[in-house]
Amino acid sequence: MYKIVRKEVLNPQVKLLEIEAPYVAQKAEPGQFIMLRVDEEGERIPLTIADFVREKGTVTIIFQEVGATTKILGTLNAGDNILDFVGPLGRPTELEGIKKAAVIGGGLGTAIAYPQAKKLHGMGCQVHVIAGFRNKDLIILEDEMSKVSDKLIIATDDGSNGTKGFVTDILKKLLEEGNTYDAVIAIGPPVMMKAVCNITKQYGIKTIVSLNPIMVDGTGMCGGCRVTVDGEIKFACVDGPDFDGHKVDFDELIRRLSMYKGHERETEEHLCKLLGGLANA
Repeated sequence: MYKIVRKEVLNPQVKLLEIEAPYVAQKAEPGQFIMLRVDEEGERIPLTIADFVREKGTVTIIFQEVGATTKILGTLNAGDNILDFVGPLGRPTELEGIKKAAVIGGGLGTAIAYPQAKKLHGMGCQVHVIAGFRNKDLIILEDEMSKVSDKLIIATDDGSNGTKGFVTDILKKLLEEGNTYDAVIAIGPPVMMKAVCNITKQYGIKTIVSLNPIMVDGTGMCGGCRVTVDGEIKFACVDGPDFDGHKVDFDELIRRLSMYKGHERETEEHLCKLLGGLANA
């Protein structure tokens, strides 16, 4: 069993849990993920490691309540336990040799981009962080990001935080102002990552993306997380989740991610009815 030692509500749909998992914390690196199961009846889901403290033996996960498991996970509090918490899985992000980087997070992708920025900052790298959200109420990790970046720009689609635009607009402006980067790290919705890669390709800037295809076991056996990279089939759980963004077939990834939207809606409706019934019982 893995004890929850801290819980934070980052916005109405996004929660943070700090989990006591010393063996995972000892080996964890930015870019890796864990597979968890809330209880014996639960499904396995992958969540990227948002932070870790080796000295405390804790690992932080940040998630949005979008499906059955994340909704149940969101009801847990400090002191509660999670049955399974397996990791670290996947390959760590390769950051050696980077002296100046732009780290871009879109929405919840900001939680995945944070450990990358933190590690680069600790290596003495100059870090520019661009984070995009739909509106100011959805902004997360602003204080944390400001501590690990030399420049932090947060934009919202509607301009409700004072800076209107998409992350690609901000990136274009920085590049046009003469900023050069050894690497751009882009993490967020596939459409956003694709748009970032289209820009960086014009400038010849190495671009790392973190992919989130459907994943079942996290060990490469199920094949559900397959993606096409440079014309070859790769498995995000063991070959990634980081890949060269200029070589990823984003159109295929987007199609695969949309395959089960109908089933996901049915699951959400079923869960809502179940929780409603329990509330009225």
